[in-house]
Amino acid sequence: MVVNCIAYRRDGSRMGEISLDAISDVLAQPDTFVWVGLHEPDEPLLLKLQEEFGLHDLAIEDAHNAHQRTKLEAYGDSLFLVVQTAQLVDSQLAFGETHIFLGERYLVSVRHGASLSYAPARRSCEHTPNLLALGPSYALYGVLDFIVDNLLPIVRDFREELQQLEQDIFAETFKRSTVHRLYDMQRDLLTLRLAVAPLQDIISQLERLHQQLIPDVLRPYFRDVHDHVFRVNESISAMREMLTAAINVNLSLVTFGQNEVMKKLAGWAAMLAAPTLLTSWYGMNFTHMPELSQPWAYPVMIAVMAGVVGGIYVLLKRSKWL
Repeated sequence: MVVNCIAYRRDGSRMGEISLDAISDVLAQPDTFVWVGLHEPDEPLLLKLQEEFGLHDLAIEDAHNAHQRTKLEAYGDSLFLVVQTAQLVDSQLAFGETHIFLGERYLVSVRHGASLSYAPARRSCEHTPNLLALGPSYALYGVLDFIVDNLLPIVRDFREELQQLEQDIFAETFKRSTVHRLYDMQRDLLTLRLAVAPLQDIISQLERLHQQLIPDVLRPYFRDVHDHVFRVNESISAMREMLTAAINVNLSLVTFGQNEVMKKLAGWAAMLAAPTLLTSWYGMNFTHMPELSQPWAYPVMIAVMAGVVGGIYVLLKRSKWL
């Protein structure tokens, strides 16, 4: 459950990994801060962190229960963030949550559900110690930037899959699986948009407010994350419109194909109706039938039927029913 617990000096250099019990000892030293990463912790572990950092009861309860909406809440001199995460697992979109506690000398990230490890974000921050020297707020930027950047490949994969599905839509044969996948993509994109859209407001608040925790020098970095979130949200909205159009086009093509089949069936039925009408007369039990005693009667009737059927065929062909 404890992925990392690392202490840093105020100059951004790494002191090393520490135990949870040693957190209070590190914080007792001046010019240090701690970055803790957890994955689906249990309640005793969260209570231990609450004791070490003085976290609020409501924030601890939210971090333990998960299934929270995306939000940013201030508790005294600390912030509590809930961010929705997404990840492609076996070509299926899965969602998770990350709960973040930010204080003047600590950052605690709690992952639930589908989410990549934040080790790359940590390494990236450690490679720029001059910025990590700004404190946990830069670590917060690194985590948020990592979360948002991982959404871009998901959006790109959806766009590529949509292009493939568009080819299936205009294929000669109808595939029910294409319609199912279009609907699943639309549902996933709606869920993804509900996760991304509120993140814009949270990043905007970090960009403008909470001066006691976010130094002015870091605000351009959060502005950059806000721009990435905006791009992701715009891409999701555009793809949702394209998916809606693709579904409508698919239904229109199916309806058009059915109409074409019905027109052909109606045309062939009309051609069969003419000889059926004429030959039905000769099935009647009458002694005196038209031209019954003439040797040329049957050839004439056959020629008449062929002429009527041919005329109907020409008319239907000109009207593009056949």
